[in-house]
Amino acid sequence: MQSNEFIKGTIRTIILRLLAQQKQMYGYEITQRVAQLSQDEIKLTYGALYPTLYKLEAEGLLVTTTEIVDNRARKYYALTPEGKKLAKVKVSELQRFTEILSAILTDAPKTKMTLKWQS
Repeated sequence: MQSNEFIKGTIRTIILRLLAQQKQMYGYEITQRVAQLSQDEIKLTYGALYPTLYKLEAEGLLVTTTEIVDNRARKYYALTPEGKKLAKVKVSELQRFTEILSAILTDAPKTKMTLKWQS
């Protein structure tokens, strides 16, 4: 998948979801898990991943710990309680949006679809 615009719009939700599933993960582990789950269709670059991780941390949604592994420092990321709540909301919103988008793209409207856009 070459379209970075889709990845850019969903990277926060992807990270939040992965961290909600795991106790903690480090950056390279996140990139590898995304590649694995997407069958190498989505490849997160470090230039996209780390600014997002830093922003989530600054917003109080992630906490970090550092461990020494093979004589190298490895920074692990984990969700705060607020991050766990937001992960549920964001995943739900994205799932609903993809359902609606699928209906639009297949020209098959679902019954009682509502999506409120927030400005």
